[in-house]
Amino acid sequence: MMYFDNGATTFPKPPSVVRAVNSALQVYGGNPGRGGHRMAVRAGEVIYRCRENAAALFGAENPENIIFTDSCTTALNIVLHGLLQRGDHVVLSSLEHNAVVRPLHYLVKTRGVRLSVAEVAEGDDEQTLQSFRKAINGDTKLVVCTAASNVFGVRLPIERIAALCRIYGILFCVDAAQGAGVVPLRVAASGIDFLCAAGHKGLYGPMGTGILVINSDTLPAPLTQGGTGSLSRSPEQPNELPDKYESGTPNLPGIAGLNAGIRFVSARGEAHLLRTEIQLLRRLYDGLAQMPEVQLYTQPPAAETHVPVLSFNLRGCDCEEVAALLDRRFAIAVRAGLHCAPAAHRAYGTASTGTVRAVVSAYTNLSQINAFLFAVNKITKLLPKKVAIEEQNVVK
Repeated sequence: MMYFDNGATTFPKPPSVVRAVNSALQVYGGNPGRGGHRMAVRAGEVIYRCRENAAALFGAENPENIIFTDSCTTALNIVLHGLLQRGDHVVLSSLEHNAVVRPLHYLVKTRGVRLSVAEVAEGDDEQTLQSFRKAINGDTKLVVCTAASNVFGVRLPIERIAALCRIYGILFCVDAAQGAGVVPLRVAASGIDFLCAAGHKGLYGPMGTGILVINSDTLPAPLTQGGTGSLSRSPEQPNELPDKYESGTPNLPGIAGLNAGIRFVSARGEAHLLRTEIQLLRRLYDGLAQMPEVQLYTQPPAAETHVPVLSFNLRGCDCEEVAALLDRRFAIAVRAGLHCAPAAHRAYGTASTGTVRAVVSAYTNLSQINAFLFAVNKITKLLPKKVAIEEQNVVK
């Protein structure tokens, strides 16, 4: 299988990630923070090392400000549900994933939160920034936006939006699900208050892992309360980080694997990974652009403006059918549909059709790109014949 579904989860994982998960299950699988025996202590050390490595990667001043969650979605929900009160105003971008849109929609209905959408202008950071500036008003409490679209790969000017929020005294939350691991994101240096990341995508960790990085004195209320391994006599949830947000037994195998994934990214460097992956994606983009039957939606990808995510369609063909043919006939894995981001599809005019999405990773190579182009070219010749046969059957 040639794997181009890295936007959903990266595959394969680095061998170091697999070894780390196995060690957590087979060697030191005690419950961290819940005992003084050597296995529990060893488990706690592994989790703390992951906090340290994540803090270094994201430029957080304190490892305790790294909160482990089960997903980027949960991290975003902690911020949105924990901060927003009745009457608050929120600005979000036109490219948001449902992990942002749905919690906000719920809060609009239940707490009267008000929303404004800032349109993203691909390739024009000044216009995008102006759109955010116009959307802000005197009641704006939070700006939340994606670091990069999970559908079209378009990057937002995160550092400039953070600076704008600082000027207006507004909290800023970044959904880095598609940016973490390829886009350098440093919370303290840039002024990001809350950064939410998926552990299983560009950080190469296991599924079921996520990170919330807190860089603010304003702390959201926790989504859950319960056992933390600390202050057990008190009925109150601890206020100290990370315990405030980490109730229940942590996902030790997942966090151990995530630690190895973060080390994998740190050793290679985000800038190097982004540059290499964009070069491969540009080869894919240029090859698809040579095929008249292919519809592309973005400008040619570049490291300054995109992450390695590409969406396309074959004119007159259902995106799900194209994905199924790539899988069945050529053993190529992609994702088709709306990618849990209908807002982004509305922005690019594909809400009624969806798209085929291809996402490269550190393990993608040029031969796979060429095989992908060969497969799409073959499919462009297969599908018109199939449509013609179906039309004949309808006539009969």
